[in-house]
Amino acid sequence: MKHRITSLFVLAALTCAMGAAQAEKADRAKPMNIEADALRHDEVKQTSVFTGRVVMTKGSIVLRGARLDVRQDADGYQSGVVTAEAGKRAFFRQKRDTLPGAPEEYIEGEGEVIEYDGRTDNVRFITRAELRRYRGGALSDEISGAIIVYNNLTDVFTVDGQKRAVPSGSAEAPASGGRVRAVLAPKEPASGASAPAPAAPASGPALRPSNSLGGGSQ
Repeated sequence: MKHRITSLFVLAALTCAMGAAQAEKADRAKPMNIEADALRHDEVKQTSVFTGRVVMTKGSIVLRGARLDVRQDADGYQSGVVTAEAGKRAFFRQKRDTLPGAPEEYIEGEGEVIEYDGRTDNVRFITRAELRRYRGGALSDEISGAIIVYNNLTDVFTVDGQKRAVPSGSAEAPASGGRVRAVLAPKEPASGASAPAPAAPASGPALRPSNSLGGGSQ
């Protein structure tokens, strides 16, 4: 019979001197809090494996999946790999740093595997990957691909499309990559900036933004 485990899992106090020269986001220095049905910890290798309805929080970061492998390096940085149940996707959420008075922003993402690197503050979404940005509670941007890598320190992301398989024996050259889909909302003008003048009405039909990733032509 499985027992629910609630673990305040502090692999290290992350006391690497984080002075002004290392202006890092607060989540990196927060301890991991993990809930799971089972835990296997190796003190020598500094690794832990959580299985069964895993929920990890680290500051504003939330990770959910079926299995979480946690590792700590020699400098005390924590990294985790979350794997989803078969046919499902793991989940990631993190609050973004915003200016005082600006609407709150969150990054959410899903993938069959999610890798979090505490040293570089990179999040890697693998297989059926999707990344969403919410601003003030409303969906702002949405991106999907085979692999998405998001860097929280620089707010830069890269997306790889799904490679298309070529049948064995086919003379067709291997495809370099699949399509990446994105819906990106325009940024709001800075406070005090004048809004652009409205464009003159066009004679043709008006273009409307797509509300879904599947809004392209068939």
